Amino acid sequence: MLNVQPRLESSKLMMWLSPFIAVTLTLAVSSVLFVWLNVSPLKAFQVFVMMPFSDSYNLGELLVKSAPLMLCAVGLALCYRANIWNIGAEGQLLIGAVAASAVAVNADDTSGIGMLLATLIAGMAAGAGWAAIPTWLNRRFHTNIILTTIMLNYIGLYVLLWAVHGPLRDPQGFGFPESQMFADAALLHPLFDSGRASASIIVAVVIAMVSGVVLFKTLPGFQLRVLGSERAAAKYAGFSEHRLVWGVMLFAGALAGFAGAAEVAGPIGQLVPSVSPGYGYAAIIVAYLGRLNPISVIVASLFMGALYMGSDLAQIELGLPTAVTGLFQGTLLFFLLACDFLIHYRFVPKSALRAPAQTTLVDEKGAA
Repeated sequence: MLNVQPRLESSKLMMWLSPFIAVTLTLAVSSVLFVWLNVSPLKAFQVFVMMPFSDSYNLGELLVKSAPLMLCAVGLALCYRANIWNIGAEGQLLIGAVAASAVAVNADDTSGIGMLLATLIAGMAAGAGWAAIPTWLNRRFHTNIILTTIMLNYIGLYVLLWAVHGPLRDPQGFGFPESQMFADAALLHPLFDSGRASASIIVAVVIAMVSGVVLFKTLPGFQLRVLGSERAAAKYAGFSEHRLVWGVMLFAGALAGFAGAAEVAGPIGQLVPSVSPGYGYAAIIVAYLGRLNPISVIVASLFMGALYMGSDLAQIELGLPTAVTGLFQGTLLFFLLACDFLIHYRFVPKSALRAPAQTTLVDEKGAA
C-alpha cells in the first residue's frame, strides 16, 4: 500500500514544465482516440494545431475565440492565487451578455459612442453583481464558493434562455429565440476586413499584462499571494481578507461580464442562446495552463482558442464531432492537475513509514 506525503520542496522547474508535459500526454492520449475514430493522428493534429494559423481569416477567428477565454482566465487566475475557487465565470459571462443586450437593443443609428460604452459597462456591472452573490453568501454564511458559483452558472443560463424567449426576443424574428441585431452605435467593429476580431482582444491583452504587474509588483498583489499561500500569515500581517476576497471576486466577475458584453456587441451582434460554447469553464483550464500567471494566460488562451477553432475545422475537414474538443479539454485538465499533484506530493510505501517509527521505539527502550 502507498501513502501520500507532501514534498519538502516543490520543483520550480517542474512547475513551469508541467503544462508542456500535460499537453504532450494529452496529445498522446488523443492519438489513440483519433485512431479509434479511423482518423490519422497526424492529419488530426494538423487540422487542430496548424490550420487555425494558416491564413488571415482563421487567425482572426482564433482571436475571436481567445478574447473571452483570456478575459475570464485572468480573473480566475487571480482568484485561484488567493485560494478562492470561483467556478462561476460561465454564469457571469452569460449574465453580462444579457445585461449588455438589454441596453444595446435600445440603441439606434443616431446614438453616439456613449451607447457602446453603456453596453459594455452594463455587462461588466452585471458580471460583477453576479459574482457578488456567492461572495456575500461566503462572507456572511461561510457557504462553499465552489458550490454557489456552479449553481449560479445554471441560473445564469436559464436567465439567458428566458431573455431570448421573452423580453429580448426580436418581434420580427419569426419566433426564433434571439434578440434583434444591434444598431451600429452599440457594436464593436472588426479590427480587420478579413475577420470578426474586435478590440476586445486588445483590451484582454492589456488587462492581462496590467494584472500580471499588479500581482507580482505591487502591495495588493503581494497581499493576494500571501492570502493564497498562508491565510494565518496574512491575518497576522494585518491584511484584510474580507477586502481582498471581495476585490478579486468582483474583478473576476467584471472581466467575465465584459467578455459576454464584447461577444454580443462584437462578433455575434445580437443575443443568442449559444453566446458561449463554454468559455467560462474552459477558462479554468486556461488559468492552470498559464500557471495562474496573468501574462502566461495570454499564450494559454491562444492555445485553447486554437483548439476551439480546430474543432470547427475538424468538423468540416475530418467529420469529427464537436465532443472531441470537450474530451481534449477534459484530458488536458486531468493531466495538468495530475502533474500539479505530483509536484507537491509523493507516494511513499507504508513499510518505509513504519521503519523510522520502529527505529525510534528501539532507541527509546535502549535509552531507558
